[in-house]
Amino acid sequence: MKLALLAPFAALAGAATFAASAPAIADDHASAPSLEEVLAHERRADDRARDQYRNPAETLAFFRIEPTMTVAEYGPGGGWYTRVLAPYLMPAGKYIAFNGDSDARSYNSRAQEARAKAWTEDFKAGLASGMGVEPDAVTAFETDEMPEDVAGTVDRVLIFRSMHGLNIGNNADDVLKAARVMLKDDGLVGVVQHRAPDGASYDDYGARQRGYMREADVIAIFAANGFELVEKSEINANSKDPANWERGVWTLPPVLGTGPDDPRRSEYLAIGESDRMTLLFKKAD
Repeated sequence: MKLALLAPFAALAGAATFAASAPAIADDHASAPSLEEVLAHERRADDRARDQYRNPAETLAFFRIEPTMTVAEYGPGGGWYTRVLAPYLMPAGKYIAFNGDSDARSYNSRAQEARAKAWTEDFKAGLASGMGVEPDAVTAFETDEMPEDVAGTVDRVLIFRSMHGLNIGNNADDVLKAARVMLKDDGLVGVVQHRAPDGASYDDYGARQRGYMREADVIAIFAANGFELVEKSEINANSKDPANWERGVWTLPPVLGTGPDDPRRSEYLAIGESDRMTLLFKKAD
């Protein structure tokens, strides 16, 4: 397999990690918690600081998520949304995690390649140690290894801040094709993505890795893969973000990639996290 330098978005997508001391959700399976209870749970003590930027309650409501649904999350990364979705869904619904085909990616080291190929087992182990979820109760797979019984069973597919990586890596078609296969006929895809200005050039944002994408380009990618836009929201907008950073979205919190000595660091902190589009798609007729 070709080894190449991955785009900077990898900094936002670390291996799935879960606080080992977090109380198990398995003990609560007898009764499904409300979303408010999940968001207030102590397992999210460290995550809660980002609620002001990620707006999980409003975002999941916009995506029309119900606790009895089967929901598939693409690229769960560090597990921020997993720690919301898994305890909310697993008592009465189903949580699925999926990633693209690891054989179709480029890597900057053998170790990184090994981590990518081991993510399904590592992800299940993280849920087991951090939330008390039995590994066999978790469905996690890569798009080229989707279990046959998943096809046509999923109510929602969620893609959080990952479209830029899929676009640069030419993996969007693979992931959206998988989404079409797993979705029910009336299933929906929810997307949150760092947003470039409408008037930005494609060369600056689409063909270059800054983490931002133009909203029209995201909608076009979905249209090319058999989806149509249902609705969009400004839930995750941030008008203070000019989205024109030379080092891309990683200039802003939580990464603050220019380092602690950057004289503009206080400006980045005042802006907060990136401006984001929030989109909802359905299968096209």
